[in-house]
Amino acid sequence: MAVKIEKISAKSALKKSQVKGVDYVLDPYSACTNGCRYCDTNSSGYGDMWGDAVNLIKVNCAEVLKRELPNAERGVVRISSHADPYQPAEGRYKITRNCMEALVPYQFPVELFTKSPLILRDIDVLSQLETLEVGITITTDSDLVRRAFEPQASPIAVRINILKALHEVGINTCVKIDPVLPMNPERLAEKVRLYTDKVIINYSNSVSNKTLRLYKELGYTQWADKNFVKDVLERLKESLQGLI
Repeated sequence: MAVKIEKISAKSALKKSQVKGVDYVLDPYSACTNGCRYCDTNSSGYGDMWGDAVNLIKVNCAEVLKRELPNAERGVVRISSHADPYQPAEGRYKITRNCMEALVPYQFPVELFTKSPLILRDIDVLSQLETLEVGITITTDSDLVRRAFEPQASPIAVRINILKALHEVGINTCVKIDPVLPMNPERLAEKVRLYTDKVIINYSNSVSNKTLRLYKELGYTQWADKNFVKDVLERLKESLQGLI
């Protein structure tokens, strides 16, 4: 299915954040085409097409940001609150890159999360930010599971390589496990622990009604048992001691 690109104009770029430890949210895109079936972010009005065939692109985001920065109080900026800032459209439009370039002279601390290898294109800009944390979302160790739940996102091995590449050039890295999908927790921990500075695990999304329904629909019935998921979570935490 072809992706529908809808270009929209941003009235503002930096928005006050409600997330603890984050002062501003900057959203270059208002939709995401990673196609993650568990995603509960759908404010676009496109229904089932969200995450599959619609992308809302804030074409003027970087220009608006440049106007706002001189008068903005310095604070932590999270780039993209509900869409992957390095989804496929970024390869053409470079809105995330342009926004980061605008942030460099002001040295606002930046954090972002992605599943895409496209972020490696921007290592030159990332390296100019003195306070930066890049999170790679890795929800399972199994690409079979990834294909079922995240059909359009990059393979797990690719995400591990992204993490390794960023870590090797000295960029502060984080692994975000959100949600905890069917996995071997010890194997996942072994894959990521050498290349990350910390790990974030979101349990609530792992047992949301939508995720539990998907487990049953896709044949992972054991994972629809909250007690089973809690046990896996404990094994995961044990395997990642010192990083959580």
